[in-house]
Amino acid sequence: MKLKSVEAKENIKQRLRRIEGQVRGVQNMLDEERECREIMQQLAAIRSALQGVNRIFLQEYAGACLLDLEEEAGGPAVRPELRARRAKIIREMIDFLDKAP
Repeated sequence: MKLKSVEAKENIKQRLRRIEGQVRGVQNMLDEERECREIMQQLAAIRSALQGVNRIFLQEYAGACLLDLEEEAGGPAVRPELRARRAKIIREMIDFLDKAP
């Protein structure tokens, strides 16, 4: 299944371009023989940024793809209030996963 939200796709692509720039920056830092602490800080920032992309993708995938399976299978259209409730549960689950070690 494909992501349906153009806004989510653009958000993810923009974040990935930023991460790509951060990775190139770390490569330059290595070439410049910068301090290990500085490099580790940048690597931690990259990891955090990638986790953010994963979170957005998972939320969008769950919301746009998994919740629409019922409709694609020929079932009745999901009521807007039920769709909103499901989306809230998905967000809460993702938030819970963010807090896990």
